[in-house]
Amino acid sequence: MSNFLPNELVKRLNEQEGFDSAAFNKVHEQGDKITSIRLNSLKQDSAPFENVNLVQWCDKGYYLAERPIFTLDPLYHAGCYYVQEASSMFIAHILKEIGLENSVTRALDLCAAPGGKSTLLTSYLGNESLVVSNEVIKSRANILADNMVRWGTANVVVTNNDPSAFNRLPGYFDLLLIDAPCSGSGMFRKDHETIDEWSLANVKLCSDRQKRILAESLNSLITDGYLIYSTCSYSKEENEDILDWILNEYAFESIPIALDSDWGIEETQSTKHQASGYRFYPHKVKGEGFFVAVLQKKENQSSFSRKKIKFEKNVVPSKIVSDWVEERQDYTQFMHGDYIHIFPKNYEEDLRWFQQVLYIKQAGTNIGKWTGRELLPSHDLACSIHIRTDLPAKDVTLDVALQFLRKDSLEIVDFTAVKLGWCLIQYKGTNLGWIKILSNRINNYYPKEVRIMNL
Repeated sequence: MSNFLPNELVKRLNEQEGFDSAAFNKVHEQGDKITSIRLNSLKQDSAPFENVNLVQWCDKGYYLAERPIFTLDPLYHAGCYYVQEASSMFIAHILKEIGLENSVTRALDLCAAPGGKSTLLTSYLGNESLVVSNEVIKSRANILADNMVRWGTANVVVTNNDPSAFNRLPGYFDLLLIDAPCSGSGMFRKDHETIDEWSLANVKLCSDRQKRILAESLNSLITDGYLIYSTCSYSKEENEDILDWILNEYAFESIPIALDSDWGIEETQSTKHQASGYRFYPHKVKGEGFFVAVLQKKENQSSFSRKKIKFEKNVVPSKIVSDWVEERQDYTQFMHGDYIHIFPKNYEEDLRWFQQVLYIKQAGTNIGKWTGRELLPSHDLACSIHIRTDLPAKDVTLDVALQFLRKDSLEIVDFTAVKLGWCLIQYKGTNLGWIKILSNRINNYYPKEVRIMNL
């Protein structure tokens, strides 16, 4: 591992007026670890840790005094919060500034894994919006789907597609978020091992990749729709130069975002078009390296044919659904194989359009498997904010909760007061998953693919 930052990187940063290379180098040498979380306000209304400080640009974000072992916190597994780098939470401020907080918005998070920005979108856009959360790499798409399940909302579609697939939905999305794959210099303080992997050649490779991703997805944005473009790179070639490239090739307009001068965020401008961008330097903000910019599409974007699609007959027994899910007029249910899903009624036809052109991993909330006689409830339902609150449940101690999360056997003596059948395991009033209580044993239904492997 190198003890020094790449000379070429620092040299280029020094070309920026007023850049403090001594402070920049020092903060990387110190290597302080900063931990921040963002609350899921639909499940948790206050930070579950002591001695926290608010992230100034995100009213749901908190800095922690020290980094706990999140694996040992059942509330982490329950989706009560997301461990997210504070600089990335600036997108919450952007959504407020451009008027999309609690709106009716069709949003695409194009490079979404592991899910931090998608969970942020669902929290701030509100339940009247639809979030399509996409990841091109299959293994990462599985992680993305798990994190979206934990968050618990049904207005999400998780897809596993190359960016080019979204060209088949021209003029559909109101918001396109591209947190582009990059050379990663903004993470040097957090991960020193990446320093030796950095090179100008990789910066060029990433810049070319970013242009390809943009070129293959910008048609999916509606006229006057917003593009939020971000990287965790310091390199101008991946940041301001990309803004100039977009403004050269497409009809977009740069949208400035109001800042509080106390935040330490640096506003920059691209060389040719003076497009506004926002840089986060770890010697100036309490966060890692980050770049973000907002552009608004101004060209007249034609749309795909939004013809009516004939729905298959809904064979879902509505009484079964209402036995498990809070009744809502704005949600519908559908069958996918043997599984029942709930989904926002306003976007039911949209989902049919997606099915024509995208590979969908998950749509809405899978509430369980219908056997023809009964519903076998899913883990997704246990995590859902739409689950009925009067279902059988048992609040357990931390030790029992961790046993459950390891998918260990549970002692029947701990559940003698609970009647036989399906029961939710809760910790501090929050659902963790399902058990089934039988006369002589407890069956643990926590999914083996997300269980705690080591403590």
